[in-house]
Amino acid sequence: MAQTINIFIAIMKPTLFVLAAGMGSRYGGLKQLDGLGPNGETIMDYSIFDAIRGGFGKVVFVIRKDFEQDFRTKILSKYENHITVDVVFQSLDKLPQGFTCPEGRTKPWGTNHAVLMGKEVIHEPFAVINADDFYGRHSFAVLGEALSAMTGKQNDYCMVGYRVGNTLSESGSVARGVCETDTEGYLTGVVERTAIERIDGKVSFKDENGVLQVIADNTPVSMNMWGFTPDYFDYSEAYFKTFLTENIDNLKAEYFIPLMVNRLITDGTARCQVLDTTSKWFGVTYAADRQGVVDKIQALVHTGEYPEKLF
Repeated sequence: MAQTINIFIAIMKPTLFVLAAGMGSRYGGLKQLDGLGPNGETIMDYSIFDAIRGGFGKVVFVIRKDFEQDFRTKILSKYENHITVDVVFQSLDKLPQGFTCPEGRTKPWGTNHAVLMGKEVIHEPFAVINADDFYGRHSFAVLGEALSAMTGKQNDYCMVGYRVGNTLSESGSVARGVCETDTEGYLTGVVERTAIERIDGKVSFKDENGVLQVIADNTPVSMNMWGFTPDYFDYSEAYFKTFLTENIDNLKAEYFIPLMVNRLITDGTARCQVLDTTSKWFGVTYAADRQGVVDKIQALVHTGEYPEKLF
C-alpha cells in the first residue's frame, strides 16, 4: 500500500521542460553542451539540480534530432538514478495536418512550437525554461511550489518575474520584457524595453521618445521561466493553426510563448501569476560572456550554494 502511495505522489510532481533545440549561432556552437562548472557542468546541469531540490519529478528536453547522440552521451547519461528523463524533437515539418513547411524556411517556428512537442509526454503541471540560462535555486523553489499546487487546475498559469536589477549585465545594456501586473500580482502585459542599464546607480532605459526613464530594482521582468497546466497544449495547438494560416509565407515569423500567453490573458481564457524570486539570472549570449559565467558559478560553489560536483 505504501509503495502505491509513493508512486502516486511521484506522478503528481511537476515536470521541467527544457528548451534545448536552438543552436547558439552568436556563441559559435552548442552552448547548451559547454562545460562551465568546476567539473565540466553545463548550465542545464545546474537547472536540473535546482529542479530536483525544488520538487520536480521529471525532466523533458526538446532538442533537434541531428545532435541527439551527442546530447544523450554528454548530458542525459549523468542524470541516471537522479530523475526521470525524456526527450522530444522539434523540427520544421512538425506541423498540424493540412500545413506544409514552405520552401526556403530554415528558421525554427519559435518557443511555443517547441513547447507543443511535449504534448504527448507531459500530463502534469510543468515549467518551461531555456537551456542556456542560469536561473538560480530560489526561482525553482518558488516555481516548484506553485506548480505543485496547480495539480488538477486549468487556465491558471504562472511565471517567474525576476527583479530587473538581478538580470543586468556588466558588459553593457540589455533588453528585457518588463512585466505589468494587476493589484493581485497577475500578469496584464509585457512591454519590451531595450537599452536597460544601471546609470548613476539607478536602473534606467530610454522610452519610445528617447527620454531616460528610471524603474525600481525590483520591477519584474520575464526571463522565459513559465509554469503551465496541460490544458495549455490544447490552446497552443488550436492557435498555432491560426498563426500558420496568417504567417505561413513569412519565413521569419515565430510562434513565441508570450504571444500565446498574451492572447489567453487578453481574451479572458486564463490568468498568469507573476512569482517573485530573489535569484540572480545570468546567461551566455556571446562567447565573451563565458568567463564571467564560469566565475559566477565558481563563487556560488565557494559559498556552498552548490556542491563541487553536481552529479
